[in-house]
Amino acid sequence: MSTQIPWAALAPILLVAVGFVIWVVVDIVRSPSVRALPKWAWIVLSVISVPLGGIVYLLFGRERDY
Repeated sequence: MSTQIPWAALAPILLVAVGFVIWVVVDIVRSPSVRALPKWAWIVLSVISVPLGGIVYLLFGRERDY
């Protein structure tokens, strides 16, 4: 029995995860201000804990315009 990783099956998931992290980091950098933590901390949290860090930023750290 082979224990090789099916990279073709994992590639779309990896692409979505990397795209999400890039989108969150760009949003943090472009935002005039963020809540709860400094920008650098949100970036580190988002990059280290994919996707949880980005989701937490979107829910609690992002300034809302409404």
